[in-house]
Amino acid sequence: MVSSLQKLLYAIEKGSLDDQLRCYGAFSNALYAEGGNISEFTKRFIREDENFFLIMTTKKAIISRSIRECLDEELAVLQELAEMETPKLTDLIDYKHYLPHWDTSQVDLKSEYYQMIDAVPTTGYGIFARYRAFKISDGELVPVKNPDSQTLDRMYGYERERKLVLENTRALAMGRGASNVLLYGDAGTGKSSTIKACANYFADRGVRLVEFDKSQLDEIPDVIDMLYDSPLKFIFFIDDLSFSAGDDSFCFLKGILEGNITGYSQNIAIYATSNRRHLVRETAEERQGSDIHLNDTLQQTMSLSARFGLTVTFSKPEKDLYLEIVRKLADEYGVELSEELLYRKAEAFAIRNSGRSPRTAKQFIQLLRNGL
Repeated sequence: MVSSLQKLLYAIEKGSLDDQLRCYGAFSNALYAEGGNISEFTKRFIREDENFFLIMTTKKAIISRSIRECLDEELAVLQELAEMETPKLTDLIDYKHYLPHWDTSQVDLKSEYYQMIDAVPTTGYGIFARYRAFKISDGELVPVKNPDSQTLDRMYGYERERKLVLENTRALAMGRGASNVLLYGDAGTGKSSTIKACANYFADRGVRLVEFDKSQLDEIPDVIDMLYDSPLKFIFFIDDLSFSAGDDSFCFLKGILEGNITGYSQNIAIYATSNRRHLVRETAEERQGSDIHLNDTLQQTMSLSARFGLTVTFSKPEKDLYLEIVRKLADEYGVELSEELLYRKAEAFAIRNSGRSPRTAKQFIQLLRNGL
């Protein structure tokens, strides 16, 4: 939108009428895509711009008077832009027919900008103000535009387990430092959903989720360096973590968890899920121990999970818990069925599929709701 405005102003000054109309149309289209209100767009623009002043402020660097004066001058120019009504541009174009209009609203950019600076530790800045979840691509943070909106109040069962993860995340959000967390247990029990829900719960208190694939573990130190001075808090999320024997990533992650590579950062915690308690897949031969020092070999396979400060187990639910989850999901989704029939169908569905789990319960209720 900013570049289209620059092109329009240049066309008004030096271009032909055709150029002016083309650039005006491009500018209007870009502004409409942002909501059609130039004041609100300008406010969002300065909130999400990762400029020199903002970066220095987040690092608590000393800001000179001249830099502050420069900022105030730029905010004054942007204030004029935010207040620019349609006739200010259309009157400069020699065209007597209709041209698209846009809206304005009352804003005080200088006041709001300094308020935003004070609130950066919770509201974020730059891409962290607009997005709450990220992936890694070529060493860069890439926003997830439509992240999982899972919330804790829509997850049933495992209250004790989720409370442990929630309170650890609360410590992270409050800047007290948090333990690295390993959630392990049966598939479909809600390990990944718990992490995402806890991150969403504290998103308005400055917590952001960064997801790593297992193949990207070697990129973690660089990302830590990138975020080390940030006033925000970050969960580094590694899903379905396991290693084969001799996997170099095993020792690499172990070093990260020990702090040997990057040192400890109060604003970052690693949350991982796994279906395996000891994370390393072992063959029968390895378990029996062809190695002379069998105990050393077994200790090595267990040592990585021991590096997580908090380990939370999500076991497959017993029948009573499974049916309780089914009933609560049925209420949530508006499925009307007698309790006896609901439970009988739910048990049969679990037997035909992957066994009892919250995931199985949700799949069952969704099918019922859709008449299947």
